[in-house]
Amino acid sequence: MLKITSLCLISLLAFGAMAQITTPAGSPSGSVSSTVGLTEVSIDYYRPKVKGRQIFGLGDQYLLQNGIMWRTGANSGTRLTVSTPAKIGGVEVPAGTYLIITTPGEDQFEFMLYSDASIGSDFSKIVEEKIKVVLKTNVIKSTEITETLTFQISDISADNTSANIHFQWSNISWKVPIEVNFDKLVMEQIAINTQVNPANYMAAANYYLETGKDLNQALEWAKSYLSIEANQNQYWNYHSLAKIQAALGMKKDAITNAEISLEAAKKGFGDAAYIKRNENLIEELKGK
Repeated sequence: MLKITSLCLISLLAFGAMAQITTPAGSPSGSVSSTVGLTEVSIDYYRPKVKGRQIFGLGDQYLLQNGIMWRTGANSGTRLTVSTPAKIGGVEVPAGTYLIITTPGEDQFEFMLYSDASIGSDFSKIVEEKIKVVLKTNVIKSTEITETLTFQISDISADNTSANIHFQWSNISWKVPIEVNFDKLVMEQIAINTQVNPANYMAAANYYLETGKDLNQALEWAKSYLSIEANQNQYWNYHSLAKIQAALGMKKDAITNAEISLEAAKKGFGDAAYIKRNENLIEELKGK
């Protein structure tokens, strides 16, 4: 009987070790990421909730008092990672991971990026040389409450060179600008990759066209690429060639290549988008 009881006890203990109860975290983890230019920007954080409390203000009744440094989230704080060098709040910072530390204020938050994210909320460990950015960011107040702390990477520009780090919680939001320069990275790739692989000529030509760089060089690359027999059915690239020629004032050549692109687009896949683009380009050039 004793042997059976011992075996039952061991089984119960083993089952108890496996059968644990999981409940929702009070401040669940969150993550947001986006590519800005060629830079991967990500924010990893913990998301406290308002739960009817007064969050920001001056006085003991507020959870986070004005003038007191905060880890800008719960638990170990909020981390910003950029995969390339970037300007944050107008300040150049290297690629890496940073702790976002803020000091709330009535009309402005002080925003800090600290290069040692491991300190969490132990601000006694802060040393001057690891502070990479300090700036004031204006507070935007709302009559609506954001219940759960939320970060976004918002307002990405049309040319993919800028965005905002966007914070929202309680009735408060603020934004800090982030700027990236991918042109240097692309130009370095072009310099290397067009030498080792002519298949990159068209990508380089399109980039030069889009950014208004040396169009004669773009023309040379595009013509070299399209001189290869295997590439001569690529109507989308003939359209790019026509646009380069049009930008250089070579109207007759541009019309010829737009017509080649148009006919190939009709025959190949019936590509309505490129048919329309070529028709518009031809009409525009003939109207000049």
